[in-house]
Parts: sequence; C-alpha cells; structure tokens
Amino acid sequence: MNEQDYLAAWRVDEDAFPAEGPAEERLKFLVRYAILAPSTHNSQPWRFRISEGVLDLFADRNRSLKVIDPMNRALLISCGAALFNLRTAMYYFGCAGQARPFPDPGQSDLLARISLDMSRNHRGEWTELFKRIPRRLTNCGRFDATEVPLTVDSALQAAARAEGAWLATFKTSQAKHAVSVLIADGDRIQFDNPHFRSELAHWMHSARDKDGLPGYAKGANELLDFATPAIAFLVRTFDIGNGVAARHSELASGSPLLACLGTARDDPLAWLNAGQALQRVLLVVTAHDFHASFLNQPIEVSQLRPKLGALTGRKGYPQILLRVGRGAPGKHTPRRLLEEVLIEYARAAEPAV
Repeated sequence: MNEQDYLAAWRVDEDAFPAEGPAEERLKFLVRYAILAPSTHNSQPWRFRISEGVLDLFADRNRSLKVIDPMNRALLISCGAALFNLRTAMYYFGCAGQARPFPDPGQSDLLARISLDMSRNHRGEWTELFKRIPRRLTNCGRFDATEVPLTVDSALQAAARAEGAWLATFKTSQAKHAVSVLIADGDRIQFDNPHFRSELAHWMHSARDKDGLPGYAKGANELLDFATPAIAFLVRTFDIGNGVAARHSELASGSPLLACLGTARDDPLAWLNAGQALQRVLLVVTAHDFHASFLNQPIEVSQLRPKLGALTGRKGYPQILLRVGRGAPGKHTPRRLLEEVLIEYARAAEPAV
C-alpha cells in the first residue's frame, strides 16, 4: 500500500455514521475518530475490541517506547487522547452511553470500556471539538510572531481543568527561556544515550509508511538538519544532541506560548486522564486556528521533571509540554488501517487479555 492509503484515515465521511445501525456498527465507526489521536513518535499504541455492543480500548505494549517511556506513561497518555476522541464522537452523534476507565483490575492492558445505551439518544453536542478532530495536526515547524490571546490561553487552561488536569502557561521571554534551558538539557542527555538514538531511528525509518515519523512531517528536516533518506542512519549512529538542543531551544524561546499540562497524581489513571485533557486542549488550540507540537524532553528525562514542575508553580506532576503558535500549514501523519487496530480483524493478533 502507498502513503495515500494510510492518510485516508483523516478523510472520514461523518454522513456515513450508521445512526440506525446496531451498536457494533456505531462503535466501529467511532473508532475511525479515535485513531486520529496523537501519540509519541506516532507509535499509535492502541487496540480495540468490539463484542456484544461494547468497545474495549487496550494498550498495545508491542508499540511501547522502552527507552523514553519505561513506565508506559506516554503510552497511556496517547491512549487517553484516543479515548477523548471516542467520547467526543459519541456526544456529537448523539450516542448515549458511558466510558469506564480500567473496568477490570485483572486486565492491566484494558484501559477503558465504552458501552452504548441503545434505548435512548440525545441531542448532538461538542460540535466545535468534534469538527476539529480531522483538522488537528502536530506542527513542528517554526511559528510566526502572532501572539496567543489571553482569551485563548484561558480557554486552554479551562479545557485541561474540564478533564481533571491543570495547564501552566509560559508567555514572557524570561519564563520561556527557563523552560528552553531544560529542553536543551534534555536533548543532550537523551542523544548521549545510544539506546535512545536507536529507538528514535526505529520510528523514523523510511520504510515506515503507516506509523512513525515520516520525513515530510512539518519540521522533521528542520529539527535535525539532515536530508530525509539519511535521518535514521545519522540519528542511530551519531550523537547530534548539541545541534538538536540548540534548535529545540530556539523553537521553544521563539514560540508565542509554552504550556505544561499536569495532574495531581502520577499513576495509570492519571496518565489516561492526562491524555484526555491533552486532546481536549489540542482541539481547542485547533478551534482557534493555532498549532501545537510537543517538547517533552524535560518530562522524559526523570531528573529534569521536578525542575520543570517547579517552574510551573503548580502542585503535582508535569505530563506534557507543548509549544503553541501559528505556523505554515503542515501535513497529517499516517494512520494504520481500521482493520489493523480492531482485534477481531487484525492479522495474527495475539489475545489482548
């Protein structure tokens, strides 16, 4: 299959929603929106199972990032973002039901169970959020000087609170510089580790056409200053941390807004909720015609995380670090086909129990 086949996931025809169909068909359609969520390295670490009118969301630990995410914190955040897309699509299409996190303590990979109440519907809601799901993208390119208005800043913080998280924002040059120093330190520490470089190169390989970080992703070449065919080899082979650190520091300091999303606790449920808060924030960013990208190095490097937390002035644990601004239009990253993430259709899938 070619690149266009794996970008087709972004062109969902909402008019095709089976409003009069059985629960299984409705849930299968909702998954089309779930898989448009962001994930670290575009790893897409989720799987879904539909059975007897119930949709189960599983963590796909075969797609975990063992070097930068040894506790699977980022994996659960990614799955939480997918769960929020599911919830948003449910509300938009008027589906009554519930989403229960960790419904079975005996199955740690079972992150959420979504069930529909077929006896009733409700008026479609969350239209503004839903319409932004296929428009959202991660833009790693340079942002222009357009400021993020205070009203938008406030809306982003309210979006995080709505999902039980907090969002600390940095707008002054001094505040952004302090964060950018931690980002640069994180880059140097990570790229000094050959295992980190190997893991990153694995997800940047040119042979990946349905996941990972394609060369055309906005900002990929800028961030590494290398020609696309050589990126994976160079990242795997050489310590380029100083160059990447300088570029990331420049991008952070030059962004109109930096934002750190955090939670009161630091456990699997908090991570899942952080993912839902993250996706709500990103959809609000998109609704205001801004872009966002991730600079999570100070969170991925354990000794830097408390320092970032201190800069936020909030109690709790930093989970995500974003830069927000307005840049040139970017391009979506590919997504696996629906049949590849649905367990009953996945080829050679192992039992998710």
